[in-house]
Parts: sequence; C-alpha cells; structure tokens
Amino acid sequence: MIQVGVVGGTGYVGAELIRLLSNHNKIQISGISSTSYKGKPINSLYPGFYDLKELVCEKDDEIIKKSDLIFLALPSGVSEPIVEKAVAKNKICIDMGADFRFKNESSYRKWYGKNFVTPELHENSVYGLPELNRKYIKECKIVGNPGCYATSVQIGILPLISEGLIEEKGIIADCKSGLTGAGKVLSESSHFVNCNESFSAYKVANHRHAPEIEENLSSVSEEKVKLTFIPHLIPINRGILSTIYTTPKSSIDIESIYQKYCEFYKEEPFVRILPLGEVSKVNNVRLSNYCCISMHYDSENNKLIIISCLDNMIKGAAGQAIQNMNILLGLDEREGLTYVPAVF
Repeated sequence: MIQVGVVGGTGYVGAELIRLLSNHNKIQISGISSTSYKGKPINSLYPGFYDLKELVCEKDDEIIKKSDLIFLALPSGVSEPIVEKAVAKNKICIDMGADFRFKNESSYRKWYGKNFVTPELHENSVYGLPELNRKYIKECKIVGNPGCYATSVQIGILPLISEGLIEEKGIIADCKSGLTGAGKVLSESSHFVNCNESFSAYKVANHRHAPEIEENLSSVSEEKVKLTFIPHLIPINRGILSTIYTTPKSSIDIESIYQKYCEFYKEEPFVRILPLGEVSKVNNVRLSNYCCISMHYDSENNKLIIISCLDNMIKGAAGQAIQNMNILLGLDEREGLTYVPAVF
C-alpha cells in the first residue's frame, strides 16, 4: 500500500484532502502534520473525522520519513524548504500553495515577494493542470497544484487559446468564489456580518492567480495571453463560477465551437460540456471533482462567453491534487474521485 502524508493537515484544504484520501482504495494515510496542533488527533479538530482517531498531528520530518508521497497544504512561501528535504529522500511532492506554480522567477518575485530558494527544484517541477500537462505530470516528482480560480479559467478557455480562435488580449474573467477560498483564518471580509447577504469584489486587477493563468495559457498560444481578472466573494461555503468574456478572431458558429469543446475534452474524465442552451452553475459540481462548462455567443457584440464552474475545495484544490497523485503513481485517474455532485 502506498504511504501518503499530509503536511499542513488542519486547514480547509488539508482537511478536504484527508476526507478524500480516507476513501481512496490504493493508498494509506501515513500521517499528518501541523505546527499549531502538534499532538492533537484530527478528530478533535474536525469531529466528522470520528473514525480517524489514529491520525495525530506530528512534525513535518516524521511525515517525510514514513511517506512515499507528500501533499503540502501550506501557505504560499512555506513549502519549498520542506520539498527540498523530501526530494533529497526520493519522495514525491504535490504542493497546494503557489511555490511551484510559476516557471518565471521574476513573476513569482513580483506577485509573492520572494525568490526561488532552490532554482533547480523549479526546473524539475510541473504545473499540475492535468488537462494541460498530463504527459509531464507522469514523469515528475514535484507538482505545483494550480490555484482554484486559475483552474476554472484555464479549463474554460484552453480549447479557444490553443487553437487560436480568440484574441489573446482583452479577455475578461469575472469570477465568484465561496468563502472557503479565503482559507480558515478569519479576516475582516470573512466575518459573518460582512459577507452574509453581501457580494463584493476584492483584489481587483491585482490578484495573484492572474499571472498564473497568463503564464500557462501563453505556453500553448502563439501570442502572449493577457486578461483582466476580477474575483468576488459570495456568501456560500464552496464553489467557483467564472464568466469569461472573449472576442473571436473571425466569424464563428456556436455549434462548431461546441463540437470543438466536446472533441478537445472527450478523453477528460472530469470535464463536462453542457449542451448548448444550458448554463453552468455551482450546483452542477458541488462536492465533486468535475469542472462544468457552458458556452454562449453574443452576436450583437461579437463576444463568446464561457461559463466554467467547479468546487474550489475539490477540483480547485484537494481533488485535483489527488488526480495528480493518481497520474504520477500510474493509477486510474478517477480513483477516489468518482463522487456524484450533490444536487443541493
């Protein structure tokens, strides 16, 4: 049985990883670590994990020692030294933060205020969007799991960018996320009285997922991709809905665009293309690893509008990390992830 550890197992993403991994038939959770809750069993923090009483928060080094593969569910800028230790011991690492999402160090420095600690680690890492990099994920030992918004937007327009069907500049991504995307630590914006019955934009034209999206979509485009990205918080627990406005380079037929999407994603186990006339919504994907896409054409203004939905905790985080693990280990990509979306 493959031994899998979780470093940073007590935040929302870490807890979701543990929940999903506990139902995976091909691996065993070797241990979890936490700086804040060392020595505490996970079910004392999350009573829903009643039967996982053997999982007690340990030190990072203990998790590295007894695991074949390690998930790092840590804040950005914290994972790289731990990954360096783990890789030196021939372990596989999947980082849920932003430490390995960029190949361009200057972009990482600009948006996160840090340099790469060990540049060679980044040279050997892969950006973990399976729909884009599956063949490279299979061969690596360090995966940078994509951001939740970035996953939604990239899957939404990857077919259009890769085939040169839309203008690479002037893309607008108008995205909404549930509050779990803000993390477990309470902030002014996530107080109940500030978010309940409210709806607000944040980090307008200044969100770190924008350069992540641009860098990776540009890798499959003839031109550099530039987009305006506006994230919003909405008063739901989980879910992302991205409405993406694009400009076709030439006259289009929405039926042919639909067929292109169906063909592009026909082998993808977790991408669903809705029939024309239907609209993607968060209820389509809640508690699942699916990304659900609908497409719409505004002929009056020549805008091709893509709506992309996913569960930010699963396909946007923990589920996608497990999908990457399955690919890395040569397992069925769907193992442990075939949950039917909740209907309410």
